[in-house]
Amino acid sequence: MDHPLIDLINARIAKAEAEGAFEGLEGAGKPLPQVDDPENATMTRILKENGAVPEFVSLSRELARLREALRETGDRTRRTEILREMSLMEAKIELARRR
Repeated sequence: MDHPLIDLINARIAKAEAEGAFEGLEGAGKPLPQVDDPENATMTRILKENGAVPEFVSLSRELARLREALRETGDRTRRTEILREMSLMEAKIELARRR
């Protein structure tokens, strides 16, 4: 069964085509770029364009921030808290990498 809006979609495409909306587009006549994961290529491109990174990368950045905080503090209580947070962060990173 077709999508309920397929006729409307096709009509709008035909209208845009008749008005020349698809002429002179960048990359016209060239093959599409190869992608590793065709099913998720659009999602991957959007994520990259918006600065999204894999979970383990963002967690690794947080771990680096915690290491810096540990170097900068002399408070023993705070150092203990930071070490605990670092341990949890390392476990999260390991889990994220396995996924």
